Amino acid sequence: MNRALLVIDVQNEYISGNLPIGFPHPDVSLANIGKAMDAAAEAGIPVIAVQQVAPEGSPIFARGSHGFDLHPVVSSRGHDHLIEKTLPSCFAGTDLAGWLVDHDVDTVAIAGYMTQNCDESTARDASHRGLKVEFLSDATGTLAMSNRAGSLGAEELHTAVLVVLQSRFAAVLSTDEWIEAVQRGAPVPKPDIFASTQAGRDAAAAAAADRA
Repeated sequence: MNRALLVIDVQNEYISGNLPIGFPHPDVSLANIGKAMDAAAEAGIPVIAVQQVAPEGSPIFARGSHGFDLHPVVSSRGHDHLIEKTLPSCFAGTDLAGWLVDHDVDTVAIAGYMTQNCDESTARDASHRGLKVEFLSDATGTLAMSNRAGSLGAEELHTAVLVVLQSRFAAVLSTDEWIEAVQRGAPVPKPDIFASTQAGRDAAAAAAADRA
């Protein structure tokens, strides 16, 4: 197993800008992002920093703005590669796929923002490309959403994405669990869609029985 850590869009926009992360609290996710980067560096795992960019004048991620800049948790630490992107997936319009091949990476760990947007898009894309995916549940995060389709709180949205990813696309685990696996050089449990759906059916049946 050859891992790389993707640190996705840990930029000021998500902390002090127009897209403030709501859950997990940014103090939690930022601390865990730092821990994951430190553990990766100690283990010789390459760290890829990713930065969302928009044109000057954009309300979010405008090139040259404070919101565009990497947060100090990331900028104060070293990285092996830096990618700028304009779309949610870190693979879209970037050199990420080729870089991973050139460095014999077969497993990507995902930290950063936002859970349901760039993180999830990258996880699904990586899975479809045949890579193993590890998703750090407390080193990622999102904020509340509301539009014509409905409304979701930040915690509800974050949890829903974690459940979906664990069912098929990624192994979801805490930062401490990931660091332990890195230190042991061990794989993590694979997602299993049948097991997830079976457990869901069992839980629904039990709830129905309790109501009866």
